[in-house]
Amino acid sequence: MQLSERLAVIANMVTKGNRVVDVGCDHGYIPIWLVEQGVIPGAIAMDINKGPLLRAQSNIEQHGLSPYIETRLSDGVAALREGEGDTLVIAGMGGPLMERILEDGAAVLMGIQEFILEPQSEVGHMRLYLQEHGYEITDEDMVFEDGKFYPVIKAVHGSMRPLTDEELEYGPCILKKQHPILYRYMKYELDGAQRLSQELMKVESTGAARRMEEIRAKKELIDNALNYFGCP
Repeated sequence: MQLSERLAVIANMVTKGNRVVDVGCDHGYIPIWLVEQGVIPGAIAMDINKGPLLRAQSNIEQHGLSPYIETRLSDGVAALREGEGDTLVIAGMGGPLMERILEDGAAVLMGIQEFILEPQSEVGHMRLYLQEHGYEITDEDMVFEDGKFYPVIKAVHGSMRPLTDEELEYGPCILKKQHPILYRYMKYELDGAQRLSQELMKVESTGAARRMEEIRAKKELIDNALNYFGCP
C-alpha cells in the first residue's frame, strides 16, 4: 500500500525493528505500511471508538497482517501493558488531547523508547509540555497536504534546554533545518496577521486595541523565527 505524504512523514520517523503502538489508529494505515515494508515486526493499533477500530481491523485482515497487528479498544493507552511497545505514535488529534494521553499513561509509557506526535492544534504548548515533563525533542518535520500544514515531532525520554519562544512555536529542530514548508507556513501566518491588523486599524475599541497588541507580538515572533532562514 502507498501512504499519503502526511502519514509517510510520520511512519519514516519510526526506528527500524521497534514494536509500534498506534493510538487513534483510524484506518490502521501506518502500522500496516510499516509491517509490509519490514520496518517493524508488529504493532498494536488502538482507538477509543469502535467504528475506526473495526475499519482498521478490516484493513489489517485484507492485508493478511492479523498475526502481526493487534487491535484494541482503548481510551489513550489505558489498554496498553508495560513492555508491549517501543514506539508510540499519536496522530490526527489536538495537542491538549495528546497531552492528556501522555499524562494519564505516564506510568506505562516509561517503557516506551520514542514518541512520534502529530498535534493538530496548540503545537507550541505541546512542545512546552514535552520540555516540562521529561522529554527531549530529537527530530521534527512538516508537510503541507490538502490545504493544511501538519507538524510532526519525535521525542524521547530525557531533558532539553529551555526553548525560546520561537522554538516553542515553530520547533527547534525544524527551524535548524530551515525547512521550506515551515518557511511557507510562517509566511502564511505573517500574511494573515498583516491582513487582520489592517482591518483592526479601522476599529476603535478596547478589544481591537488588545487584539492589535497580540498581532504585534505574533509578527515579532515570526520575524525572530525568520532569522533562522537568514531573512527579515
